[in-house]
Order: sequence, then C-alpha cells, then structure tokens
Amino acid sequence: MRYFEDIEIGETEEFGEYRVTEDEIVDFAEQYDPQPFHTDAGAAEESAFGELVASGWHTASMCMRMLVDDYLEERAAMGARGVDELRWKRPVTPGDTLRVRTEVIDKRVSESDPRRGYVDSRLEGYNQDDEVVVSWISLGMLERRNPDG
Repeated sequence: MRYFEDIEIGETEEFGEYRVTEDEIVDFAEQYDPQPFHTDAGAAEESAFGELVASGWHTASMCMRMLVDDYLEERAAMGARGVDELRWKRPVTPGDTLRVRTEVIDKRVSESDPRRGYVDSRLEGYNQDDEVVVSWISLGMLERRNPDG
C-alpha cells in the first residue's frame, strides 16, 4: 500500500487497456446522455462527428474505471475533493482502446485533518493512436502513514 508520504511530485504512471464497444456506447448514452450521435449510428453519420461517438461522460467513466482498478487499489485512497479542468479532447468511437497516464502535480498535508494529505494529479486518457481523448486534474486525498510525524 502506498500512502501520502510515498508519493512524489512529478511521478508518472501509465496503465490500463479498455476496449470500447458500440453496444456499451449506446447503452451508456441511452441511460445518461441520450443524444442521437451517442445512441443512433445512422443519425450520428449526419452529425458533426460523422459517426457514433461515446459520451464524454462515458469516456471519463471508462478512464475512472481503469484508475480505480490499476492505480487506486494500491494506494491508501480516501476519495477525492473533485476534479478541475475536465476536457474532452477527441471523440471516442467503437473499437477504440483506451489507456491512462497520470502525473502527480502537487501534494500537501490537510490543514483541517492531519490524518490525510491532498495529492493533485493530471490524468490523461489516450486512444490506441496515442491521442489524448480526455484530461482532468484529480484532487485526491490519501491517508498519511504517520500523521504525527
């Protein structure tokens, strides 16, 4: 387990592999973002995208899943304070394979609770062509191993 004290500013990691399917794009969009370019391949051809694309919220969710499975499970994570600068950079389409890269950009001990530290990280989701499809700054919280020291 990695605690706040184990994390260094500038540290980077790459992980995950998530294959995006048309069925998943449509299922997610029908429930959460039912716009025609997410739910109907024919209608999507007439849209600005020219093809079916994943909702940006779906793209962020797929990257979040990889973050939980391949990154946070090894850390003493205590949740997050939010995200900043969420950007959808490129459309995600059926057949894309996503992966994630993180970089720690800041860390500090909580002033209100010395048992936790704040770790801010830049997350970028990439497709199989090494193009950034989504990015955000995660405002994470990690348990401190030794809050008294």
